[in-house]
Amino acid sequence: MSITPDIAGDSAGAFLGVGASLSGRRWVGPTIEADRLAQGLAQEAALPLPLCRILVARGVTAGAAPAFLSPTLRALLPDPRVLRDMETAATRLVRAVDAGERISVFADYDVDGGASAALLLSWLRDLGVSATLYVPDRIDEGYGPNVPAMQTLARDHDLILCVDCGTLSHEAIAAAEGADVLVLDHHLGGETLPPALAVVNPNRQDEDGGLGHLCAAGVVFLLLVEVTRQRRAAGQPGPDLMGLLDLVALATVADVAPLQGINRAFVRQGLTVMARRQRPGLVALADVARLDSAPSSHHLGFVLGPRVNAGGRIGKADLGARLLATPDPREAQAMAARLDALNTERREIEEQVRAAALSQAEARGMDAPLVWAAGEGWHPGVVGIVASRLKERTNRPAIVIGLEGDEGKGSGRSVSGIDLGAAIQRLAAEGLLLKGGGHRMAAGLTVARDRLDDAMDRLSELLAKQGADGLGPADLALDGMLMPGGATVELIEQIEQAGPFGAGAPAPRFAFADCQILFAKPVGTGHLKVTFGDGLGARVDAIAFGAMDGPLGAALTARDGARFHLAGRLEINTWKGRRSPQLRLEDAARAH
Repeated sequence: MSITPDIAGDSAGAFLGVGASLSGRRWVGPTIEADRLAQGLAQEAALPLPLCRILVARGVTAGAAPAFLSPTLRALLPDPRVLRDMETAATRLVRAVDAGERISVFADYDVDGGASAALLLSWLRDLGVSATLYVPDRIDEGYGPNVPAMQTLARDHDLILCVDCGTLSHEAIAAAEGADVLVLDHHLGGETLPPALAVVNPNRQDEDGGLGHLCAAGVVFLLLVEVTRQRRAAGQPGPDLMGLLDLVALATVADVAPLQGINRAFVRQGLTVMARRQRPGLVALADVARLDSAPSSHHLGFVLGPRVNAGGRIGKADLGARLLATPDPREAQAMAARLDALNTERREIEEQVRAAALSQAEARGMDAPLVWAAGEGWHPGVVGIVASRLKERTNRPAIVIGLEGDEGKGSGRSVSGIDLGAAIQRLAAEGLLLKGGGHRMAAGLTVARDRLDDAMDRLSELLAKQGADGLGPADLALDGMLMPGGATVELIEQIEQAGPFGAGAPAPRFAFADCQILFAKPVGTGHLKVTFGDGLGARVDAIAFGAMDGPLGAALTARDGARFHLAGRLEINTWKGRRSPQLRLEDAARAH
């Protein structure tokens, strides 16, 4: 059962009258007009009302609903040739394969880079071609191509493909004398391009931005589509590309690419491929993570992705890419176990840095246009994650920097509407950074220790001009209200038809009004397990991650008889073969 309450008279129009929740946020629900449209869509399209509320929020009409609910590559895949340099890149790769040339793949050390490399290595292997994988060490070499590595690769290879990197690497690519270089990337381009044979990047300055939401793996997949077209035109069969969509889906979600357009089809169909358990690396990773249900976009972003990333963050940089590319189940099991152990170690390091960064940021002030922290010896493999935590806590762009010697290497995360990558590029162009780049929501930088304060002050100014100084606690958008008895597995399955959910397409969030807290207990590291009900016998289990670090945990465990409005996202919890509804609890407010 789904209800939209009459919100007339509520505090400034806040949903359920919640103008300031326990986390300080104002709750905002669907408008009366949105509810009217949802009712009409339910009748016209013969779809469940809760699903129609989500479709209306996404701007989906009755005529567009069938295609939206079943996104396909056939309908959404663009012609790869709309991207500049695509035909040149594909033709060069075809020639290298046909001529038996020596090929190397230079990849970034994150999930997108690893999946992009695995796409190419797997495709080449199916054609009987062996390629060299090179992933730079995060600490010793840093992000992207570097001169020594490119010189070494060029001596022994005819073709180098740089994936998820290279767009700003002018000097390093120029150093690859004797080899052709193809750049397959999605990071923001500068005013000039590096001297590569081809730079395929939807975020080049001379692109129209229509495919700017692609991650690097999406760009690589489009390259393989064009390569396949060229080979078929020459009468040459090629490997099945559909079986590679599990890698594209993983990269798309883990790199927080917006789930719009073709990305929805990549993830939806990639999850179907992944459920077949045919890729040894992903099978081993799912098993070591103890996944006992079909994978979802949540699993890609929060269970599998962090483990693939762990090698690049604090271990051997190429471990994730090798895991995703290996055809050997036994080798995959060993690498997955190693990555799982590294991920546990990463969490411990992250927690130490998070506590120190939060303390420093609080002392500096959490309401500035930029929230930042820098510390001696902070591991560069976790600064990005900690920046994300600060961003979530403050709804402000955040930068976290690890200092060592005369330099600091940092990572930043942004909020909707604030282009951090462009600001970082401006900072680099002004000479305040040694190196910097990224995209709207994430960026990396290297700064001289003695320019740190100046750089952060200037970055704060640039972000303030974009409106970052006027941001308050983010409103909590709600898609409606449910009664505990209406939260069923069947309802969740209906809602999931509107997925996949993730960046740019958040999972729907519902409120439960005037609830009794029947059980509340801290679990794990700072998490909270809750059972709530309506007093009429219906009850729902909930989990609130990190709740014990804030006011939510203290309020819900107080056992003072207070009743609460609760808000969060519904999911299906699978335990020993039994499926039950569970609320991923995000916020609460005292019911008056």
